[in-house]
Amino acid sequence: MSDHVLTVSGLTATAAGKEVLTGVNLEVRSGEVHVIMGPNGSGKSTLAHALMGRPGTVVTGGSIKLDGVELVGLPAHERAKAGLFLALQQPIEVPGVSVRDALVAAGVAPEDVSTTLVNEAEAVGLRTALLDRPMNVDLSGGEAKRNEIVQLATLRPAFAVLDEIDSGLDVDALGSVSRRIESATKEWGLGVLAITHFQRLLDELHADTIHVLVNGAIVQSGGPELAKELEATGYATFAK
Repeated sequence: MSDHVLTVSGLTATAAGKEVLTGVNLEVRSGEVHVIMGPNGSGKSTLAHALMGRPGTVVTGGSIKLDGVELVGLPAHERAKAGLFLALQQPIEVPGVSVRDALVAAGVAPEDVSTTLVNEAEAVGLRTALLDRPMNVDLSGGEAKRNEIVQLATLRPAFAVLDEIDSGLDVDALGSVSRRIESATKEWGLGVLAITHFQRLLDELHADTIHVLVNGAIVQSGGPELAKELEATGYATFAK
């Protein structure tokens, strides 16, 4: 199991021409689960998009390095090749492109992809018949989220950025998805940066570090107890 490190230093970024990230610093290593929490509008999704190089989000300062290689300025597909995976808050539909074809294009061996997809779908409770559809087309929100995790587990990246992966999942789906993510941290050392509003994700996915993001910067970091504190008191103290 390789040891990788994702380092974000002084990251500033704009979205739709407006400054959103004002200086984010964090470091995630292989096998670690870091969780970003914060109020609406604090920059959580912008951070995810900046990490992956999503068009419309512009990095204006700082760096994003994976094993010392600078990702800022690289297109999204190059960042994916470097070992970064983004599960979107709202997975997009890709008509005409099957999950199998997309994963083979991303580098998964054609002779392995079908068996792996079926195994991973069963692991997260996704009906295997849905694997034959174009990517995410006519899937429910929960099915699309499970499909994202199937893709993640098949690609086996070094790091996964999960933007509200718990949104739209019922209790059973959240449990199966969380367990698969957590097992991946041990299976191949997946490093996880999970963005969420809710403590319920952390009941299933055990975090090493919680980061509080307010006004575009991380204002406090701590252990899992920090999430429980936030659930009890909210973000007012940190916003000040």
